Order: sequence, then structure tokens, then C-alpha cells
Amino acid sequence: MELLILNGLVNGLIVGGIYALVGVSLTLLYGVLRVVNFAHGEFVIAGSFLAFVLFSSFGVPPLLAVPIAAVVFFAAGWGLYYVLIPRLARSDDPELMSFLMFYGVSIAAAALLLLLFEADSRTIDYTFTPVSMQVGPIYVSTARLVALAITIVVSIALALFLFKTLPGKALRAAIMNPEAIQIMGVDIVRLSAFAFALAAALAGVTGVLIALVFPAFNPFSGAEYTIIAFIVVVLGGLGNPVGALLAGVLFGLAEQMATVFLPQAMAQIVGFVILVGTIFFRPSGILGVRFKR
Repeated sequence: MELLILNGLVNGLIVGGIYALVGVSLTLLYGVLRVVNFAHGEFVIAGSFLAFVLFSSFGVPPLLAVPIAAVVFFAAGWGLYYVLIPRLARSDDPELMSFLMFYGVSIAAAALLLLLFEADSRTIDYTFTPVSMQVGPIYVSTARLVALAITIVVSIALALFLFKTLPGKALRAAIMNPEAIQIMGVDIVRLSAFAFALAAALAGVTGVLIALVFPAFNPFSGAEYTIIAFIVVVLGGLGNPVGALLAGVLFGLAEQMATVFLPQAMAQIVGFVILVGTIFFRPSGILGVRFKR
């Protein structure tokens, strides 16, 4: 039993790190743009398919696919912002319209992935040497440990960017009070485009990590990660990137530990129980931060 618990903790940290990146990229969008991106999961899975194409067609290993996905999705996000978001600003209710518009985007993206890759589940047949490594008394897949290391590096880099650089501080200020930073002379449109592109880049990188950690993915997997992203965002606090990082890890640990103590069918509802409980008892999220709207 002790080995099962330890295995659940290790896998919970690995999966939780991925959930944290899924959530933080979505919370950046909502915090800065007040955009409810219902297509976020499709962006993530598109990153998985990009890694699959790079490896199967060009022999690019998953580690090299990480920076490629970041650059490709950053550029795509920057362009997509100017195609979609300015039209929302002219709406009477931008948040509701963003939900409806991105719901349509999610359907279109899933249909495009289905057209390109069909409904079959795909996997990246890439193995590290050694295949597994010993962590205390248990053995963990090297691919999962590599994914955890990348997640930690990306999280630290993101934290340093948000707290130590001028653009990062501007993003945090935009989350707290977008009107005030415009008075200070910040170009909110350009900053919003950067936030959208950064969120897309994080989604693409997360998709590559998902292809490493999980055995398979398909064009319909996006909806699952959209739900996970919303759970993490609500649990961490709306618009709070640090809260999303913490919430993702806690959610991953709770989900993996539930598989140890509960039947498989019951373990799958843990995320929804956590979401409902958070809304009821701490609607501002686990950090309890309320941002000015």
C-alpha cells in the first residue's frame, strides 16, 4: 500500500504540473482579456498533434518539439488575436460573446483535427534511454520525469517573467486593473495580443508534454483538457496565474491519489467534486485573491 501511495504522489506531481500549465495559460487569457476560451483544450491537443507530425514525418524528437511548438503557437496566437478579439470589444457583453465564439472555434478546431488525422488515437513512439528511472523504492517512466523537468523549468521561467520583467509586471497590472495601466500609457491592445500569444504558446508546449506523459490522444481529447483548465482556473482563483499553478498541482495530486483509494469510476468525479466545493465554500479560489473588475 505504501508503494501505491508513493506512486500516486509522484504521478500526481507529474500530472499536476501539466494541469498547472493548462490552467495558467487559460487564466492569462481571462485575466488580461476577460476572454472565456472554450477552445483551449483544442489548442493543447493541437500541440500534441504538432509533436506527432514533427516526429513521425521529420524525425524531430519531442524535446526539440517543445521550443518549436512554443514559437509556432506564439505566432499563431498573435495572428489569431487580431482576427478574433477586436470584434469582441465592440460587443455589449464581451465575456458572453467570447464564450459563444470560442465554443464555435472549438468545434471547428476539433473538426479540422478530425479531418487531418481521423478519429484514431495517436501516440509518439519515442523511448528515452533508460526507459525508466528509480525514484526511491519505485520506478518511474523517464518520459514522465523529463516532462516533469520541462514543466518545472517552464513554470520557473513564467514566474520570473511575470515578477521580474517589465512586460510581465504589465501583464499582472492588466489583470488587476486594466484601466489604470492605460492611463500610465501602456498599449493595452499590444499587451493583450502578447498575452493571447503567450497563452497559445503555453498551450502548445503543454500539448507536447501531454504526448510524452499520456499513452494516446485523439481529436476529441480537447474537451477533456478544457474542463480541466476551467477546474484549475476556478480552484486557483480567476485571473491568478500563481493560483493556477498551485491549483493544477493540487488537482493532479487529488486525482492520482483518488485512483489509489477509490474505484476507477469514482476517481473520475473527483475533479468535479473539487470544482463544486470550491464554488460553494471559497468562490474566490484557494488563494482568496479578488481582482478588481
